[in-house]
Amino acid sequence: MSDQTAAPNHTADPYEYLHIIPNPDGTIGRPEEFYTITKASCDPTQEVISRDLVFNQSNNTWVRLYLPTKALDSTSNPSKLPLIIYIRGGGFIIGSAGTTIIHDFCNTMAADLFAVVLSVEYRSAPEHRLPAAYDDCMEALHCIKTIPDEWLRDYADYSNCFVMGTSAGGNIAYHAGLRVAADIDHFRPLQIKGLILHQPFFGGSKRSGSELRSKDPVLPLFVTDLMWGLSLPIGSTRDHDYCNPTVGDDSKKYDPIKALGWRVMVTGYSGDTLFDRQIQIAQILEDAGLEVVTKFEEGGFHGADVLEPSKALELFVAVKNFISLPSKTT
Repeated sequence: MSDQTAAPNHTADPYEYLHIIPNPDGTIGRPEEFYTITKASCDPTQEVISRDLVFNQSNNTWVRLYLPTKALDSTSNPSKLPLIIYIRGGGFIIGSAGTTIIHDFCNTMAADLFAVVLSVEYRSAPEHRLPAAYDDCMEALHCIKTIPDEWLRDYADYSNCFVMGTSAGGNIAYHAGLRVAADIDHFRPLQIKGLILHQPFFGGSKRSGSELRSKDPVLPLFVTDLMWGLSLPIGSTRDHDYCNPTVGDDSKKYDPIKALGWRVMVTGYSGDTLFDRQIQIAQILEDAGLEVVTKFEEGGFHGADVLEPSKALELFVAVKNFISLPSKTT
């Protein structure tokens, strides 16, 4: 385990653990020294170039677009590239699409998958509680078809699109996927082929086995409780359907995804506090008749693929295989 993933010295104060400051008005401070930002770069000597596109100026929401530089040579790469819409983690409360670790992850993903990656910047809680993040990602998906950008126009294959999210982003990808599938015509010509739920962030009032035994150095249980407390609608418990996909009895909600032939990939590590939740969502989707591919590994911890480059490479091999599978329907 690298030094940056080792458990720091801390009290059981989740604010201190996350390097955030609770403000009297219910917002939180996020000191810049702990959440460094990397700017997009169009340097053609780099393996991947990137730039930012605003889709809602009022909400300060935008996307960062990543393009492998080799794609600019149309003679050697005449075909358009898969489009990966990526949604970052951060427990709904910290981070940005520009956060250095997120930028580096997306940069590597675009290179390794040889794909156009579009990373969504959504509003954070508690300033903007759920469903704000879901709404922002829905707006980003809708605006893709109207954003006047030549990289998207010339290099992204709108007929071969996947929505991928890490941690809280996996939760957002799940909920946004349900909404998009139920109103698919609104998002044409974007054709989503599947969802990639990368160590997705789910919970519930009753503790799971992996939560009770967790020694996760990145995401201890008391931190997940704070994240849900700051992000769920005020007065909600962890059995709100934003958090717990097992609540309710609406099995038909997956019918639109099934009818569209989307496949779903779910990943996780046994050392992750959320591991049992990840196994559970994979089983729920499989029981609903969806095509589910899993990548569950022993050991690890929450965010291992983002924090450790060697694990990221293994993940991207699995994701590349997943997006290369033939579609059942179009």
